[in-house]
Amino acid sequence: MTGVAELVDLRSDTVTRPTEDMRRAMADAEVGDDVYGEDRTVRALEERVAAMFGHEAALFVPSGTMGNQIGMRLVCEPGQEILCDADAHVVTYEMGAAAAIFGISTRTVVSAGGRLDAAQLIDQVRPRGDWHLTATAAIAVENTHNRGGGLVQPLEELQALWDWSRGAGVAVHLDGARIWNASVASGIDLATYGRLADTASVCFSKGLGTPVGSVLVGSADRIAAGRLWRKRLGGGMRQVGVLAAACTYALDHHLPRLGEDHELARLLAKRLGVDPAGVHTNMVVLDGVAAPLIAEAAKAQGVLVSQVSASRVRLVTHLDVDRAAVERAADVLAELLDR
Repeated sequence: MTGVAELVDLRSDTVTRPTEDMRRAMADAEVGDDVYGEDRTVRALEERVAAMFGHEAALFVPSGTMGNQIGMRLVCEPGQEILCDADAHVVTYEMGAAAAIFGISTRTVVSAGGRLDAAQLIDQVRPRGDWHLTATAAIAVENTHNRGGGLVQPLEELQALWDWSRGAGVAVHLDGARIWNASVASGIDLATYGRLADTASVCFSKGLGTPVGSVLVGSADRIAAGRLWRKRLGGGMRQVGVLAAACTYALDHHLPRLGEDHELARLLAKRLGVDPAGVHTNMVVLDGVAAPLIAEAAKAQGVLVSQVSASRVRLVTHLDVDRAAVERAADVLAELLDR
């Protein structure tokens, strides 16, 4: 295998490492005890992110999973259900937390590649007041959609779901782990996405390149309740401004550059025979391939990819992968695909 320094890691944008400037910002952060509400760096980040998404308040949490699970608990009581896409992160990669921790039932609807179809979901909502059915309290939407290959959800579908939900008494939770990518790719501002959800979890440790951290946004009342849930779940953190400073740095310096990742993903797609028009953000999916063989052979040549299934490989561009690295990965993968 090639040396570690030469690895091109396309498994996920979660593998990014904090830059030297980000590390300096972390080292210089003003900190205090956040459980006492005394960490000014955390409070400033929460206020900034809440404003960006058009919400009253926000809560800094260690992970996107915690943000999602608290967000869903704030809009769904034990014994009620969350409705979502069958490939949604909240039911695929979060270890059954809604049921295991909160007593929340989840029900899923198979979509076309993760694309939101508001009418399809609305049709499956179960009403309150029927003693034979588990009432649907909320619908969870993922944007961008991870297993959908970084798909950006159509604004008209998000709007249709929101408009319907207001009269139906059903809440909307947004898993916005990569909402930053969606905004940059679509040109739709974050506040527009934010106003179409009752609660939203946004992640900093993916495309924005911080070592850890997500923020949950919502109403002031909901976030106050969320702060209690964070403590119950072991997420009460002390001098956590050192992490919040990384998030602030990322907003200032890494958010504007996400378009570069999208451009490199389209370049990679073109080199590998995938239609670039289907690459919405920073993910390229290779379907119908011998995934285990491709992954192992690529690794032997210093290129790491994610094996999603026996016939599917995912490639993700990010801060730590430049154009030269993408070109090298494309050379390796193109040769393997031609075999």
